Amino acid sequence: MTYCLGIVTKFGLVMASDSRTNAGYDQVNTCRKMYTFVTEGERVFVLLASGSLSCTQSVITLLRREFDKGEGLAQATSLYDAARIIGNEVRRVGEIDRPALERDDYKFNVHFLLGGQVRGEPPALFLIYPQGNPLQATEESPYLQIGETKYGRPILDRGIRFDKTTLEEAAKYALLSLDSTMKSNVTVGPPIDLLAYECDQLAITHQRRFNSDDADLVKIGQRWQQALRGAVARLPNIRFTVQKATEKTQESIQLVETPSGDAGSELQSQQETPTSRV
Repeated sequence: MTYCLGIVTKFGLVMASDSRTNAGYDQVNTCRKMYTFVTEGERVFVLLASGSLSCTQSVITLLRREFDKGEGLAQATSLYDAARIIGNEVRRVGEIDRPALERDDYKFNVHFLLGGQVRGEPPALFLIYPQGNPLQATEESPYLQIGETKYGRPILDRGIRFDKTTLEEAAKYALLSLDSTMKSNVTVGPPIDLLAYECDQLAITHQRRFNSDDADLVKIGQRWQQALRGAVARLPNIRFTVQKATEKTQESIQLVETPSGDAGSELQSQQETPTSRV
């Protein structure tokens, strides 16, 4: 399985992906899912891929051939045009491979996230479906996901705001979203590729790969777990009481504010107890 994420704000873009691929429990491998197409000063495209590895690699190969010749993505005048070019290559590969795949009961299932900027335009983010059609992220929905999306979505819904979330904050949200997904689904795993693109930079300057034993990746997972437990400790307490009715007993549930000292003590004890990443 796969989990890839793109976040767009008025400050730029954050793109993140895992690297685990599998074709069954005994065929688990590592493969990059982030690809870049850059002409410095002119255009930056970051492409994340999920689905059949053989099919996504075919699409990337075709895009790279054209780009290196100064065609295709190298001539796109907007992010929308770039998304359409990628969609055309998806359809091209689908025409070649779909009949054989479906004959053996396999679906042609590839998705791409495209983030980037062409000079003269603001940064943008698109999702390209297996049929080749694109969907653009908006200010109201400033992130897009592909792959195993459900575990990493809640924190994004609560936290990402187009006009307020800085790139540094968006990068933290991306790592936490991936951490939550890896915690709940073993088919998503490191190394984690993270890229932050500043508006109008027209070059890639902020990029990092986190391996499974990376101290910073381990730290953010541990701190997030501690922060969640501390937040729960600070919420109103749940109290169960019993209310006697005329002929029967009725259970009642009440919310009671937590004394600040108790919540603080609980949080302190959690921070003093080391936790391990699974």
